[in-house]
Amino acid sequence: RMTLALDLRRADLNPARTPLIAVLVAAEEGLSDTARKLDSDLGGSLAAAVKDRVFRASRDEVLHFASGSALRVMLIGMGKATDRPVSVRRAAAVAARQARKLGAERLTIILRGDNEEEIESAVVGANMGAWEYLETKTPPPVSERRAPLTALTLLVDDPRRSRKAADSGDAIAAGIELARTLGMMPGNICTPDHFADTARDIAKRHKMKVTVLGRKEMEKLEMGAFLSVAQGTPQEPRLVALEYRGGKLKDKPVVLVGKGLCFDTGGISIKPAQGMEWMKFDMCGAAGVLGAMEAIARLALPLNVVGIIGATTNMPSGTAVKPGDVVRATNGKFIEIINTDAEGRLVLADLLGYARDFNPALVVDAATLTGACVIALGHSASGVFGSDADSIGEVLDAGRRAGEPGWELPLWDDFKELIASDVADVKNSGGRPAGAITAALFLKEFAEGYPWVHLDIAGTAYSETDLGWLPKGPTGIPVGTFVEICRARVTPS
Repeated sequence: RMTLALDLRRADLNPARTPLIAVLVAAEEGLSDTARKLDSDLGGSLAAAVKDRVFRASRDEVLHFASGSALRVMLIGMGKATDRPVSVRRAAAVAARQARKLGAERLTIILRGDNEEEIESAVVGANMGAWEYLETKTPPPVSERRAPLTALTLLVDDPRRSRKAADSGDAIAAGIELARTLGMMPGNICTPDHFADTARDIAKRHKMKVTVLGRKEMEKLEMGAFLSVAQGTPQEPRLVALEYRGGKLKDKPVVLVGKGLCFDTGGISIKPAQGMEWMKFDMCGAAGVLGAMEAIARLALPLNVVGIIGATTNMPSGTAVKPGDVVRATNGKFIEIINTDAEGRLVLADLLGYARDFNPALVVDAATLTGACVIALGHSASGVFGSDADSIGEVLDAGRRAGEPGWELPLWDDFKELIASDVADVKNSGGRPAGAITAALFLKEFAEGYPWVHLDIAGTAYSETDLGWLPKGPTGIPVGTFVEICRARVTPS
């Protein structure tokens, strides 16, 4: 599905062109000037609902109105809206989900003023709320189908001045949609080859260089860590690198790295059967990298960015890697494999070694890496780890702007004892204590020669429950964080 057709208009509330209007309202803020004009067509119902506290503008609150002219209006609550762009994005997503349920083909959103960040956020949010995965569902009978939401109108004071912000929102929405679509795909469809084909499509449309490596090429590069995970599956593993060159030729690139486990059974250290179907989402880091590369290219950001993903499937078989095996990563370090279900860090170890060849200004990796991070931070924040305070701060700030908050966890040397090996340089699991930290410390062994930050998105990349503004399934994290990292590095002209 493409993003919603986007239209910017001055306050024009012709009911024939406006089948459904959403008014976004923050708590204790009241109606905007445009919303008050609309309210006259409804006999003052909107203002009365706010004044009488029938509608309190609580977060995700929805109140429907209809007039005799077939005009339908929704008040959408934003809560206290301490971070307005993030609150606008969420409310716009709620509005779009409601529009889909009502069968409205076009949604009009009324914002308060022409703030560029809020306009961008409204476009992103509406597209997130409109998205649904239908590729593997049989359509209902024609008589039972509702019209899909295909178009979005924003009522603004100055459409021409607001166009750039709206187009930026559309670009980011396209990247998030790509990441969510990849995430929602079953593991038998979203295979390593599908990742490679998706990257080739991005490269073709945006004139990027793409490199795709298979098993033989990785053997030549001595990527024993990555290949140990892939040795249990007949599917060809894929290392994919996309190079976006928007900056000067000699400028160091930002390198984005993503874990792409298309399905994770745990290997020989097999997971419990209950809930294993959620492990199709173990590739959300890689999906986030491809989504970010799509968005960055559409934004035409003037800097160099490289996206690297490692895609394979972790399967138990007669050829699978075993607990106790020792493998050698591309940087020469030996790894004792204690638990084959700690496989993502083995893939990332060789990806981080490969990233060094690009002489990066910064490397940020994202991975659904540890259940321990979910225990530590729940589903509201990603774990953030890094090699230096400045880079960590840069990524945390980017996550805040994107509405994808992170929380720093320590990488103290004291924790290293947990991953010390008797037979190798390091072991791939330190057990349950500080599990997210020891996983990040393991990665640090391979992130050499450049500033590096690790995002553990195990609790944030997908949701097993309906979030209200988003359905259960992939959230699109970390696309927004990746995009904001790159935007912040662009020097204003």
